[in-house]
Amino acid sequence: MRYVCSACGFVYDEELGAPEKGIAPGTKFEDLPDDFTCDWCGLDKTAFVKE
Repeated sequence: MRYVCSACGFVYDEELGAPEKGIAPGTKFEDLPDDFTCDWCGLDKTAFVKE
């Protein structure tokens, strides 16, 4: 699944993860840490919507 930040359009792709933040490929969006933020605008997980 892919999730898009509704504010800026940044995409979190579960298949790719976010290695730069220590999040392994295959990590589901719901399993992201509570302090996960958008790489581009800094908003929290609540700003993301399923693509």
